[in-house]
Amino acid sequence: MRAQAAGPHWEGSAEGVAYSDFNHHLAGIFILMVGLTELWGALGIGMLAWSRFLLPAAMFGAGVFLLIWSDHEAWPIGSMSLAQTLLGGDWEIVQHKSYAVLLLSVGMIEGLRWLGRLRHVFWSIPFPAFAIIGGLMLFLHSHGDHPSAHKIALDHAIMGTLAVAAGFCKLVSVRTTMPSGTNHVSRWDLAWAGFIVLIGLQLLFYSE
Repeated sequence: MRAQAAGPHWEGSAEGVAYSDFNHHLAGIFILMVGLTELWGALGIGMLAWSRFLLPAAMFGAGVFLLIWSDHEAWPIGSMSLAQTLLGGDWEIVQHKSYAVLLLSVGMIEGLRWLGRLRHVFWSIPFPAFAIIGGLMLFLHSHGDHPSAHKIALDHAIMGTLAVAAGFCKLVSVRTTMPSGTNHVSRWDLAWAGFIVLIGLQLLFYSE
């Protein structure tokens, strides 16, 4: 299905590499915004009122971009229908769309948290849970018969490890704040933010 839509030589072609690199670099900008926002909070740096919406805005931006432009041959911009995109058996495309849905969902939750609509500490869990789930999915992420498949797999394994580590650190931080319900910042919060920043930097300099 993918070969029919994209052509047999898209993977690894100059156009395909440029398209993929651009997508990863743009994702890196969004992830850096998320990481730096979390780092500001972890360091206790005062934030302007509008800046508290950077995190959900970045997640929404990344989610919308992935949903539309993650794969040039897939729905909604490519020749594949929605059914072909989701049920055509291309795991790479399905993963990209799954990431988009997760980003949009968690972005909505984070936006409601920043607005004060979701105050219970439980709502701190979806974000790190997404990091862990997304990180584990990266270990299964494949670019098919790409000539740089081994390098790409290594990059994804590193990102996956960082994401799982980040999610674990944040869950530990959430767990330590549950008894008191306070927003005390710990080294776990700093580690969480630091790992996200590292993921953003890796994406920003990603190349195939």
